[in-house]
Amino acid sequence: MVRQKDPSTVQFAAPAQYPTGPAPAFTGEAAIAEVLDLALRVGEVLLSSGAATADVTADILTLTSAYGLPRCEVDITYTAITISAHRGLSSPPVNTMRVVNYRSLDYTRLADVDRVICDAEAGALSAREAHQALDKITTAPHPYPRWVSTLAWAGMAASIAVLVGGEWLVALVALLSAVVIDRTRRVLNRTGLPGFFQQVVGGFIATLPAALLYAVQDPLHLTVRPSQVAAAGVIVLLSGLSLVGSMQDAITGAMVTAAARFTEVLMLTAGIIVGVGLALKFASGVGVDLPPLLASTTSLSRLPVQVLGAAAAAGFFALACYAERRALAFAAAAGAVGFLAFGLLSNLAGGTLMASGAAAAFVGFAGGVLSRRYRVPPLVIAVSGITPLLPGLAVYRGLYAMTNDDAVMGLSEMSAALATGAALAAGVVFGEWLAKRFRTTLAPRLRTRSAA
Repeated sequence: MVRQKDPSTVQFAAPAQYPTGPAPAFTGEAAIAEVLDLALRVGEVLLSSGAATADVTADILTLTSAYGLPRCEVDITYTAITISAHRGLSSPPVNTMRVVNYRSLDYTRLADVDRVICDAEAGALSAREAHQALDKITTAPHPYPRWVSTLAWAGMAASIAVLVGGEWLVALVALLSAVVIDRTRRVLNRTGLPGFFQQVVGGFIATLPAALLYAVQDPLHLTVRPSQVAAAGVIVLLSGLSLVGSMQDAITGAMVTAAARFTEVLMLTAGIIVGVGLALKFASGVGVDLPPLLASTTSLSRLPVQVLGAAAAAGFFALACYAERRALAFAAAAGAVGFLAFGLLSNLAGGTLMASGAAAAFVGFAGGVLSRRYRVPPLVIAVSGITPLLPGLAVYRGLYAMTNDDAVMGLSEMSAALATGAALAAGVVFGEWLAKRFRTTLAPRLRTRSAA
């Protein structure tokens, strides 16, 4: 999702044959190892940032071809990248592998690496200069202080609370909950606690304030819907997962990486389920029984406010992931356009599932078109743009039903949430495919006609 390449270069409908393209510009193992090491490190940054396997493969092949190694094979799993450089029939290939053992959402680093690839493809950087540029990128600190990211997560939670219909008090409680979640997970991450248990703690913290607020609403003469607070926290927890990335890999044929990513998503989502369930049981144990939840709707009368909330949520998400300043505006615009399309389609055509997929297609198309012109990675626009559409309320409704012994309703809501995630991923992939076709066919024709 970083650079749009023809999927036929990385997927094969028949067994691959020995490359018959141009011979490599050099055959020395030292020179080849330098290029392959650069390609591996670039692929590591892209894969750890959540880029689709097909796009990581395409970028690696672009880089190796730019530096004189046109005959390369790339194999990517979720935790390792392997490259084999062919040197002809008279010499054995040079093989190298790198293990990807970390995940980091730093969209500024992703954009900088994307520019290195573009400069290398254009011949503006030598391999040694590219190595130096990559060293600088990977060792540089985050572009913003850590507390800015915490405040961005808090702003995102407050925006989501407004998006799902909450008033100022609900937004304030969601904001404070997100601050506690982020700081607590940061402390737990330093101790080496596995991500599953971090999600359990996050789900518990996201839900408990909803129960507390509901418990004090009568003495304070308030009217609140606790599900709005919980949904905001759940969406914050879901936004960092790679469900969309796993579905993209599955759609584009990278089944091994798709299965690995999807398994990780299931485990981390299970952590949220356990945390929310524990909080609901704890609240019930102390005498706070939360009310039944009603299905949320997107009315045309509230659509302008919701669009603003979606824009703020997408922009704050991009800021929390350390996106560049100019990318923040594109992320916010993608969130607004995506939710506007979702709101109109769900009201006029009916059905939130198809509306989610169509809205994600709009976001994917916009990301694909704008990425080339403004050099903003499509991943930043796409992931930020669909964040307001994540099924946080559906997940919470499913968990609420399960904790109240309504397994049928619970499984139905959780299935709907999973289907929504699949629709969002499919929509993004289809939108990016349309953007690629637009850039390669329609846009050149339009420029030719305007010139004539």
